[in-house]
Amino acid sequence: MEERKQMTRDELIEESEDYLTELCVRTSNRAVGSEGNRRATEFLAGRLASLGWPVETERFPALDWQEDGADLRCGSEAFAVFPSPYSLGCELTAPLIAAATVAELAALDVRGKVLLLHGELAREQIMPKGFVFYNPEEHRRIVALLEAGGASALVCATGYNPGTAGGVYPFPLFEDGDFDLPSVFMTEAEGKRLLPRVGQEVGLHSRARRIPSFGDNVVAGKGATAERRIVVSAHIDAKKGTPGAIDNATGVIVLLLLAELLRDYAGEDRIELAAFNGEDYYAVPGQMAFLRANQGRFGTIRLNINIDGAGYREGGTYFSPFDLPPEIEARVREVICRHAVVREGPQWVQGDHSIFVQQGIPAIAVSSQWFIDHLEEQRITHTASDHPGIVSCETLVDTAYALAELLESLGERGVSGRSI
Repeated sequence: MEERKQMTRDELIEESEDYLTELCVRTSNRAVGSEGNRRATEFLAGRLASLGWPVETERFPALDWQEDGADLRCGSEAFAVFPSPYSLGCELTAPLIAAATVAELAALDVRGKVLLLHGELAREQIMPKGFVFYNPEEHRRIVALLEAGGASALVCATGYNPGTAGGVYPFPLFEDGDFDLPSVFMTEAEGKRLLPRVGQEVGLHSRARRIPSFGDNVVAGKGATAERRIVVSAHIDAKKGTPGAIDNATGVIVLLLLAELLRDYAGEDRIELAAFNGEDYYAVPGQMAFLRANQGRFGTIRLNINIDGAGYREGGTYFSPFDLPPEIEARVREVICRHAVVREGPQWVQGDHSIFVQQGIPAIAVSSQWFIDHLEEQRITHTASDHPGIVSCETLVDTAYALAELLESLGERGVSGRSI
């Protein structure tokens, strides 16, 4: 059999551009449960297999969700509202009531009413009921009060909070398919217009529906032993309504580039390229499926490298370390010194590397320098602005070269992340 020639940097850049088009243009919606999400996972699995990587897929149940807008009226006046993602739809007329704090909410009789949440109550996105990795007590109390209160529907007046909701404005206060109280959201300005109507009848029609569906994780692996694993991960899903270029088509592209660069890998440690499906979905079902599948096996994972938000057109790439053993840390610093695109970055928790860190596994979070430096003020992720035009495929390829060098060094020499 004729030996396959290694692709040049220019060829890898061109291939990355085609991957970006496939994931963000030809595939218009990668939200979990959607047809586009299934197309993306099938494309990834097929491409990894064609590069000689044995592939496994893991299926799990999920909800797809569709909406056709919402209307809110009080008398002759209309207010701009949007169905909350994964909310049930509704068509009703009821008195309007409002709460701005948890104390106000606890004191109100909301049964049978449309409840306007604003002010302090609407300052940050409420964590979904099934999100086990971070769920503050105050959020759980708010949900419990709402579910016990018996309101007919919620109207949420929100502002701008990239720390919990990305760059979208206004943001949905609730994004939770396990929360069955119908809800819509609006801007703070619309909320101020609506607030004087408390006590009056309002009509709300939200045209939204949940659709039972499924999603898949994709994992490909090579290496001599499954008892020494390095898991390189990226989430393949995206928020509805966004192309999801740096969140996170670029992470998937780096996985594909690594599959190309490491197609002849035969080291001691098993390298797993894992595409999780659900980081931008309310219940992180792909991540939960991975946790279940690896129950009792996390001790075999020496290191996680998670790629999320890489390849922004400005600046280079951050490698952010979490609890690296000295030998791995030394190898990382060697790679950083040899690759101008890469530098050490600050720790950040909004990514799938946190799953591994919580299990006591060393991790490296890989993202764009610009993105992490502007994490609390960027207005890109979860919006239509997250499109292929903001991506540097040159940066993606150079990042993949750096990661491939690190993985070969760690895997072939069997460098330990921790003792089993």
